Amino acid sequence: MSTHSPPSFTGSDLSRLQAYEAVDLLKRKEVSPQELLEVSFERIKAVSPAINATPTTCPRRAFDAADHLTDFPSDHPGYLAGLPIGIKDLTPVAGVRTTFGTKALSDNIPPASDPMVTRLEARGALVVGKTNTPEFGAGGNTFNDVFGPTRNPWDTTLNAGGSSGGAAASLAVGETWLSHGSDHAGSLRTPASFCGIVGLRPSFGRVASGSRDNAFMGEGAQGPMARSVRDCALFLDAMAGYDARYPLSFPAPDCSFQDAVIRADGKPRIAYTADLDGFAPIDTEIAEHFHRVLHLMEKQGSVIEQICPDVSQLDATYRTIRGTMWATMARTIKPEVRAHFKQTLEDNFASGEALTMTDVVFAHSHRSALYGNMLSIFETFDVLACPTVGCLPHAQSEEWVATIGGQQLQDYLHWLRFSFLATVTGLPAISIPVGHGPSGLPIGLQLIGKPRSEAALLAAARAVELAMGGPQGPIDPNITHLS
Repeated sequence: MSTHSPPSFTGSDLSRLQAYEAVDLLKRKEVSPQELLEVSFERIKAVSPAINATPTTCPRRAFDAADHLTDFPSDHPGYLAGLPIGIKDLTPVAGVRTTFGTKALSDNIPPASDPMVTRLEARGALVVGKTNTPEFGAGGNTFNDVFGPTRNPWDTTLNAGGSSGGAAASLAVGETWLSHGSDHAGSLRTPASFCGIVGLRPSFGRVASGSRDNAFMGEGAQGPMARSVRDCALFLDAMAGYDARYPLSFPAPDCSFQDAVIRADGKPRIAYTADLDGFAPIDTEIAEHFHRVLHLMEKQGSVIEQICPDVSQLDATYRTIRGTMWATMARTIKPEVRAHFKQTLEDNFASGEALTMTDVVFAHSHRSALYGNMLSIFETFDVLACPTVGCLPHAQSEEWVATIGGQQLQDYLHWLRFSFLATVTGLPAISIPVGHGPSGLPIGLQLIGKPRSEAALLAAARAVELAMGGPQGPIDPNITHLS
């Protein structure tokens, strides 16, 4: 493993805390929600010029909420007790500017919050602001015409990932302790990998959220992002739950996700594939690092075996599923809003609107077969491991990565192929930091778990986290300049 000096951090000692530690202090009244809000807003102000992760803040609303915290059972595993959090700028928060990263909505102030936000606030979360995202969440690089780009905290010339790039960068520098993300083609997994934090894409229906006009579409998932696996579990405890307005949603488990992390035995049975049988392009340094991590897990007592499901039809299947989502969304977006869209976003709508019934039938058939193949793997193994992304962060100025492993890629989705498998099968997936590459940039390992098995997946992720030396604290932005 590459070794580097620990990065500097000049923020408050309170910012260094893991979220569960901060919540414990809040519950014991050793720190107040107002104190943590002050720390959060000071840190956002200090680092925003360098990374631009949380362009919209709402201090008056947050302090007012802190003064009027709801009386929620403090023994609920997801009770946050006044902890500041970030919400991605694709998710409405009542009274707070919510732009979706597009010019036509640059002054949009929704009157009501998304039900997920309402649930989190009822459980003691304090929203400090909206984290940056590409236009309508389309892309693995976070930039838009409203707020500009979000930069990678480890090197500000580089891509922070997308579409939850603002959330990941914000966590990495200690703006908040938890931040919300969403994911289709790795939108929270890619930035988690690039920024050195933890990001979990849950199973369909684990977190009830989104447009009720498209309530039966489950491929886009809302999920927790944090600096440690236990904090990610805490945030999932706060997010999870049944909501009748979302027909795919289901109740939270009787045992909390945090308990599963605490009880993790450290020896998960891991199936792995380094490149999905050649389906996903990968740079040599990522592949070599991936194998070193697995070797370390084997030394720690895990059973490791190379296995890959048949992914020969995964690309066409994923693109059809994605296209169906965009075609459905197109019916509800006003022409004056769509008129401002960047070309790659407009291309998404066009590809969806061009789908045939044959395409849709093909996709449903092949995703069912792929799901069955994954179940066969899980008869023996706890998780399937693969890289989160096949490369280290590229320049922020590149909209999408065009070359990996010496291979010229066909379009802006090609470099995100490691994300397709979990999305198509509806299985939970997590990205965990597993050290740094030769240049000092973080690398993420992706674990895909059994159906609705977030607890076991988090336990396996905790085992990896411990093997790698435990969670990493926040850092100061490494401000670099193009030469």
